[in-house]
Amino acid sequence: MGKKKFLIIDTEILPDVYEKVLFAKELIRLGKAKGVTEAVEMAEISRSTFYKYKDFIFSTSEHAAGQKVTISLLLNHTPGILSNILNHLASCKANILTIHQDIPINNAANISLTFDISSVIIGMDELLNSLKDQSGVLRAELIAME
Repeated sequence: MGKKKFLIIDTEILPDVYEKVLFAKELIRLGKAKGVTEAVEMAEISRSTFYKYKDFIFSTSEHAAGQKVTISLLLNHTPGILSNILNHLASCKANILTIHQDIPINNAANISLTFDISSVIIGMDELLNSLKDQSGVLRAELIAME
């Protein structure tokens, strides 16, 4: 068997069972279920389904040891916006590795941030959505995840 290949896929096109396996794994990780039996009952899947997929399905924040993420942001050219973004990432336990900022054109600046998410306390999708909700953020996109 060759090198593993990972994809980021929108869950809307996948069967529900994959999300249920993720849900069961999260229940166990957070201690909301005492074990696999309780977690699969809460997720409404069989134990065999859980065991079949558990080692192959991960949320974007799972398996994050030393994981790096690069995002692209388009920000209003207003003092303090980048600082607010960096403070927000720090509050989520993201560790900034690089910041690349273009000069503002038409009152907006492109920013590329690379950060370590190995200690991040929320999922990558939630983190990206929270960045989109920050004042002065015109666009936030995931560019790469390693």
